[in-house]
Amino acid sequence: MKIMPRRTKIIATLGPATDSVEIMRALIQAGVNLVRINLSHGTQEDQKRRIALAKSCAKDLNKIVGILVDLQGPKIRIARFASKDGIVLKVGDNFILDANYPSDSGNQERVGLDYPALPSEVAPEDHLLLDDGRIILVVEKVVGSAIHCITKVGGRLTSNKGLNRKGGGLSAPSLTDKDIKDIEFIGDLAVDYVALSFPKTADDIFQARRLVKDAGSTALIVAKIERAEACANIDEIIEATDALMVARGDLGVEMGYAELPGIQKYIIARARLLDKAVITATQMMESMIKNPIPTRAEVSDVANAILDGTDAVMLSAETATGDYPVEVITILDEICLAAERQRQARASIPDEAQFKRHDQAIAMAAMYIANHVPIKAIVALTESGSTPLWMSRVRSGIPIYGLSRHAITCGRMTMFRGVYPVEFDVTQHKTWEISRQALGTLVKMGLLEAGDKVIVTKGDILGVGGFTNALKILTAQPLTE
Repeated sequence: MKIMPRRTKIIATLGPATDSVEIMRALIQAGVNLVRINLSHGTQEDQKRRIALAKSCAKDLNKIVGILVDLQGPKIRIARFASKDGIVLKVGDNFILDANYPSDSGNQERVGLDYPALPSEVAPEDHLLLDDGRIILVVEKVVGSAIHCITKVGGRLTSNKGLNRKGGGLSAPSLTDKDIKDIEFIGDLAVDYVALSFPKTADDIFQARRLVKDAGSTALIVAKIERAEACANIDEIIEATDALMVARGDLGVEMGYAELPGIQKYIIARARLLDKAVITATQMMESMIKNPIPTRAEVSDVANAILDGTDAVMLSAETATGDYPVEVITILDEICLAAERQRQARASIPDEAQFKRHDQAIAMAAMYIANHVPIKAIVALTESGSTPLWMSRVRSGIPIYGLSRHAITCGRMTMFRGVYPVEFDVTQHKTWEISRQALGTLVKMGLLEAGDKVIVTKGDILGVGGFTNALKILTAQPLTE
């Protein structure tokens, strides 16, 4: 019996732990679908070298691996302490955050800030969360550039830790000067997605899209949901963006950890309903940075995101700097497959559904047939990847093979749940033989078997996006000379 391929996609962040050819090849062989380049760390040259390594190894292994570049965004941080060990704050201690204090002279009484506007944006009783919420300060008063606080939750505080206000509301723009320079850098690289940090409204997405286009890149935009304001404007952001990331680190700090599971489920559901791909990220397998096996809680966390319908799960430090980068991919693959084996009701298409485009109607018709007729696979001949994306919004358990002549389209499809990109150039075949050639190629690759009943969707106008207008049920056969 043929083993069904994993439907949920795995994204691995690259870093020092993945910089060797051996590790990169092992990651891809273990099941990585996309790699993430985190521009918060390292130099542009470091990241350019990692992208080249990933592409080279994927090509050698005859795999298609997507590239996601993650902009740093306006991460608000405290400045540096004079001591490399930082300080220890105890409950009830007074502490001052001072926007005018020297950037490398922090001590037990006060520390500088890299966000000069913070004193004008906080008020007494505000809760400021440092180091991903591990330390909580309550604002007592603001005197000029100095925010006087009382420690509510203490601990060791070291240099350059992040800072959030519970409930959000800080005005820092989504795109910083560094981000704009990084987008210019991205324009010279073939990347599939650019992740925008801390967007608050659709306008942030539009601005990022303009900058990416002006840089000469065709990359799609991923909106990272990590601000309270983004949750309030979630539908307009979903409509404006190409994909979403539930970035649970800063989002959990701003919204409160107890609220996070419900928010995560809601964002995944809205993204799927509005036909956008969605990534679940942050601390998915955190303990495996140092340990060879995950906690049971992490296994359940990953599985629940998969059961909710996330397109992809993303690893950060687990692969970038962790001790077990390959092992964590192998275990994550096992968890995904196990979660996908759980019986779930297949999503139906509402009777009142209205489709704005005929290619979307074809996609939905294919899924309706696939869920009511014995079908082994769906084969979508696509220019842009839109038809496979729409198909992937309907749960079926049936593999969707997205065949495209464009490398950028194949890269985009690496994120879509249940979609498997295959390079196939329709313009190299006569119109009447395209379907036979496509199915024969999949048989040759071992993705189909002779005699499999398959749905094929394509357009009568070859090589033009948006013209999928045909659906057929065909029988796969091997190619003959």
